[in-house]
Amino acid sequence: MMARLLARGKPLVKSQDLVTLAPKYLYPLIPRIFDTWPFRKSESLFTKFTYFVSPDFVIDTQKRSFPISHLCTDLVLSSSSTLLIRAPTGPDLMAEFPKHPFLLTVEETERALGTNVDRGLLSEQVSGLQSRYGTNELDVGGTIPWYSILAKQILNAMIIVLVFAMALSFGIQDYIEGGVLACVIFLNVTIGFWQEYRAEKRMDALRALSSPSAMVLRDGHTQVIPNSEVVPGDIVLLKMGDTVPADLRLFEAMNLACEEGQLTGESIPVEKITSNHITAHGSETAATSEGEVGIGDRINMAYATTVVQKGRGRGIVVATGMATEVGKIAASTSKKSRKAGRSMNWRKYGKKQPVVGLSKRIYDFVGKFLGLTVGTPLQRKLSALAYLLFGCAVILAMIVFGVNHFNMRHEVIIYATSLGIAIIPESLVAVLTITMVVAVTVMRKANVVVRDLSALEALGGVTNICSDKTGTLTEGAMIVRQAWIPSSHVYTVHDSQNPSDPTKGRVVYTQSKDETPQEPVEEKTRDFDKERSAAVLKFDVPDEKLNISSSKQPQSPEPETKMTDELRAFLLSSALCNLATVRFDQEEEKWQTTGEPTEIALQVFAHRFNHGKKTLEGEGWRQVAEFPFDSSIKRMSVIYNAPEAQGSFIAGSDNSIVFTKGAVERILDMCAFAGIGESQQPMTDELKESVLGQMNALASQGQRVLAVAYRPWEGRFTSKQSSSSSAEEDDKLRSTVEQNLVLLGLAGIYDPPRRETKPSIAECSQAGIKVHMLTGDHPETAKAIAKEVGIIPRNLNILPESVAASVVVKATEFDKMTDAEIDALEELPLVIARCAPDTKTRMIEALRRRGAFMAMTGDGVNDAPSLSRADVGIAMGSGSDVAKSAAKIVLTDDKFNSIVAAIREGRRMFDNIQKFVLHLLTSNVGEVILLVAGLGFVDDMGFSVFPVSPLQIIWINMATSSFPAFGLGREAAAQEVMRKLPQDKKRGVFTNQIIVDMIVYGILMGACTLCTFCIIIYGANGGNLGYDCNTKFSDACIPVFRARAATFALLTWLILISAWEFKSLRRSMFRLNPNDDSFFPFFRDIYSNRFLFWSVIVGSLSVFPVVYIPFLNTRFFKHTGISWEWALSVGFTLVFVTGIELWKLAKRRFRLLEDGAVQRGHWGQGGPEDDGPRFKRTFSMSSFKTWVSFSRRETGDSVMMRATTQPRVAHVPVQV
Repeated sequence: MMARLLARGKPLVKSQDLVTLAPKYLYPLIPRIFDTWPFRKSESLFTKFTYFVSPDFVIDTQKRSFPISHLCTDLVLSSSSTLLIRAPTGPDLMAEFPKHPFLLTVEETERALGTNVDRGLLSEQVSGLQSRYGTNELDVGGTIPWYSILAKQILNAMIIVLVFAMALSFGIQDYIEGGVLACVIFLNVTIGFWQEYRAEKRMDALRALSSPSAMVLRDGHTQVIPNSEVVPGDIVLLKMGDTVPADLRLFEAMNLACEEGQLTGESIPVEKITSNHITAHGSETAATSEGEVGIGDRINMAYATTVVQKGRGRGIVVATGMATEVGKIAASTSKKSRKAGRSMNWRKYGKKQPVVGLSKRIYDFVGKFLGLTVGTPLQRKLSALAYLLFGCAVILAMIVFGVNHFNMRHEVIIYATSLGIAIIPESLVAVLTITMVVAVTVMRKANVVVRDLSALEALGGVTNICSDKTGTLTEGAMIVRQAWIPSSHVYTVHDSQNPSDPTKGRVVYTQSKDETPQEPVEEKTRDFDKERSAAVLKFDVPDEKLNISSSKQPQSPEPETKMTDELRAFLLSSALCNLATVRFDQEEEKWQTTGEPTEIALQVFAHRFNHGKKTLEGEGWRQVAEFPFDSSIKRMSVIYNAPEAQGSFIAGSDNSIVFTKGAVERILDMCAFAGIGESQQPMTDELKESVLGQMNALASQGQRVLAVAYRPWEGRFTSKQSSSSSAEEDDKLRSTVEQNLVLLGLAGIYDPPRRETKPSIAECSQAGIKVHMLTGDHPETAKAIAKEVGIIPRNLNILPESVAASVVVKATEFDKMTDAEIDALEELPLVIARCAPDTKTRMIEALRRRGAFMAMTGDGVNDAPSLSRADVGIAMGSGSDVAKSAAKIVLTDDKFNSIVAAIREGRRMFDNIQKFVLHLLTSNVGEVILLVAGLGFVDDMGFSVFPVSPLQIIWINMATSSFPAFGLGREAAAQEVMRKLPQDKKRGVFTNQIIVDMIVYGILMGACTLCTFCIIIYGANGGNLGYDCNTKFSDACIPVFRARAATFALLTWLILISAWEFKSLRRSMFRLNPNDDSFFPFFRDIYSNRFLFWSVIVGSLSVFPVVYIPFLNTRFFKHTGISWEWALSVGFTLVFVTGIELWKLAKRRFRLLEDGAVQRGHWGQGGPEDDGPRFKRTFSMSSFKTWVSFSRRETGDSVMMRATTQPRVAHVPVQV
């Protein structure tokens, strides 16, 4: 009826009554209106609906939202025709503006938001805006609720199978077995839930560390409010050190610069302006649309979460919460895109597409529900294993019923249940979870917070790391790396461990005839065997092409740094023409800095020579004028009076001195001379070209170059001279001051790599992991840092031309390429400069198409989309909340080497998972073989007699094998764990060796236990199987109960002793450490893992009370005490150990089931080319020695044969 009334266009209520009637009558009717067929089909009804409601009620037919003139702002109609409450972000703020705010004048922005730059918003406006636009907070997921974590633990494939087994046990009234399974399920769920819940609590603590506030202008008065209360239209006041609370359109900027590294990846602070004349990149024409200018070039905007590095300013809030640029990036991290081929649009893809799309969607749903298509490789493998074992259990149960002629008596059902339980490793989930918990605890001590247990397992298979530069590979702070003085001196800072600490590191000077500053060479002990092996593995370069000539020359001692007049003048200008402060905090016992990073770097450099600003001013230097930095002329100047009593070596005591610093080209144009004293010379064109050559040399090393100059001022410069009544006179005075300058030198400033970055990348290379650097910095800066930390070789000429061309690329070039063109590249780039968020996600997808398993590290908001899309997202603890919420792992110390520690722990855990999975499944195979063969043991009633009872099986699977399995999970990392390739994610835990070993050891175990049972029954008791021995004890069942006791004891000991054997899958249990030269290191080797040692010892001794305790043995375990049968158990234990040792010997001797090296091309990215022949051509005697030792540590036997016949090495990158 409502639809018909709407079609006729008759108004039902007056517009003035809408506000009072809408909540009661209109709101409940809207879902029904949209559910009607005519309304969904007829677009014209939208127009009629607008007419019916009145102009106060607005319908947006595309977004399905209709706010009622700022009063009914919480109503939203979704595309699924349901009534919803609007999310806190409110309406789209950009709709308030005719075009993007950075293109508007300040007055146009004021009018659009209804604010005033002089008085700010009124209090009555604020409440309405808060209800309309919501709080100024980012929706970054927040805390995962406890019930979601609990559901994740319960809806686990193995848990589902155990629940089914428990229900079956209770169904046949076997309450003991059902109760035990219930305890197992409870233990598994509780451990997993508690660990992930604690990880989320730690993340909450990290989120709570920051509670920023903002200073705003409201009702004509300034007030400090929490960031969450800032609304669009607020006037925000900014000063140095403030965090920008929201996106601002600046209308006042006094020497204002913001650090936007977390948002754009750019390490240099961005100078801000107020004009709306913003030029497009690479053009002098003003931009007219939003798409012409990237967010990093909209310099009249200040963005939320960025930090003011210097100056002060004011701005109008134009976006809050999720409407900010940061919010848009945060939203993209949770945006889910449909997989390819899932569309059901038959018009676009053909008539078959609805069927194909629907079938794929069903497949995705079922796979996700069963855990077969989601999660890490190990999770998917274990889910598949659980369902496979469940299917096998059903098949085996049907075999039991078939053998017993489908006579569904209680005894038959119990036997079928026993067989089903025997094949399921009940303790696998618990052991796996506890192993991960231990690993998480280890990582927490190493400053790594693991939010998701699966992430740690996934680290073991990581093949590529995509890392941001600023703050991740580098310190995120500037340092003067080199200073060039016109007298041909180059001062280089080495070993600076802390950019803010002038006492760390050393300064070395050199004097080169060609006046070309050389790139610093780090001192280190060189291992030529390792270097040659690295060259073979990484770049496929013969030894003669390696640059080792420097090692042949004896190193001369470093010249002592001397204080010269030229250096003193350079330091004076650097320290005094500077607004930064550097001081030592006595309470915290560390150096504190404030100011713009470039000026901090210059000030720290001056402090290295005890020429800091505070020290100089204490000597009598007095500032009398300042000409602040201007982005249009790219320089700043100050005027100081020299100390009156002593004067200065560059000016008399009655003179003032002008100190200037800025861009090299701008300073050179104002210089008349270069150098001081006897080395001073006129600034000719030749000298200017020479200075520019120095600048290019420093810039090619990734350094930002500044020029430092001075000028003696005739007489004393007085404040009266600097007073003026107009900006024109100020500019004229500045032009007078900044002329006829004397060039003092150049300063090369850069963001230094963290001290631990280079060795960490080298270790990644040894582990077959390639590091990619994705940064927003300039290409030359990115290339220089990449060379310094070892991501790319210092000499790219040693690489094939096709590979060298793609090592370092600009994001614009990468983004222009189609997916097909990217896939056609021989190698993917190792360095991408000027990187945007979309570039990072495309790089990750390109790696994924090549079969890589990648981790993404980062700390900025711009890293969040990549962190969420990567297989393993690793965020820095000091990074943004958006990044930490998108990541699975958070590094609280922000150090890249913590990633290596996490990978090492992931690999150790993966290896140990293989060991205890083999341990648990071997016992399951042995039990199944024993029980299946036991179907042939038929008693007088015609029913099968099980060789081991159900409770015996549960006891063995839980009490006996669980603790040794957990001990295997605590095994220390093997010596070669970081010298082998990442695990193949397709094979996962279940490699060929694990599968074959499981079958061989399981058959051996089953055969030994079966022989024991048969010898006792048929050899000693004439085949007497008694009567109804599956349910109760009687004199007729004594032989069966004694045979079960001996079989139980033997099975227990075999499972326990196998745990020691599985400490190594190939080495002998009696010599686990190949580097141990002692005669018999067995006891020392097995005692190294004390938990495992005592688990085996205590487990072995626990057999005796279980066998002999009265009532417990006959009533529950269905066995009784034995005597001579112990000899059989001990004897077959020795047979089992001998069998395992012989199998291991055969594997070593004949090199059976060795995990072949994964061939992944030049850079380990799955290239099609076979690298075996290449390796053999460049294999040298130096690398021969290295790989002999590696092979010996890996296999322990047949070392020389293995090394000489076929070195087991993959062609992987080693970054030097």
